[in-house]
Amino acid sequence: MKMTWKKNVNDTKNKTRKRPISSNPNLPFEDVNSTSAPNSAPEPLIEAELPGKDTLPEKNITVRDEEAEERRNLAGKFEAQGNDLAEEGKYREALVKWEAAITLVPEKAILHEQKAQVLLELGEAWTALKAATRAMELDPGWAEAWITLGRAQLNFGEPDLAIESFDKALAIKPDSVEAKEDRLAASHHVQKRKQLHSTGLSSSENRFLVGDEG
Repeated sequence: MKMTWKKNVNDTKNKTRKRPISSNPNLPFEDVNSTSAPNSAPEPLIEAELPGKDTLPEKNITVRDEEAEERRNLAGKFEAQGNDLAEEGKYREALVKWEAAITLVPEKAILHEQKAQVLLELGEAWTALKAATRAMELDPGWAEAWITLGRAQLNFGEPDLAIESFDKALAIKPDSVEAKEDRLAASHHVQKRKQLHSTGLSSSENRFLVGDEG
């Protein structure tokens, strides 16, 4: 099977504060005997002058973006290591690396799809089916995710569902040779099952008889 292993900056610019109204001796409420402005409460700072206004949320957003970028970079390294291990046939080791990557970026469909592929190589159809289903859910417009899901369904003994998945893949990618070949294989399984049912034998009984003859 082909393995697809692809500011918190305080404004230093001096702000112009609103200056209090100058004393005007002609105003009717002005104390003409007073030589200084009347006592009054200090004018509150306008929002733009409040120190640190809106800088904390901005700083938090920056930190979160940096952390997300670090997670993506680390996940990319784990993914690449898993790809190399899978190419060497070290599937268990590859799974460990991909699981680490999935922990960091669980929304990346290709990690689940590649995980499903190696699980199929290891004969773990049920866990492969779960991984392939997750890949399809994350990226339903990706033909390869449907192909891998169809293979997992076929290996799990669901050729009818597999045919539906291969049809989905072909609707997205009509020239996919893999999807066409796998769909044909699934169709043969369905035909074989019908033949067995027509003779009154279940597939399990048939396997038992074949084993007995050996």
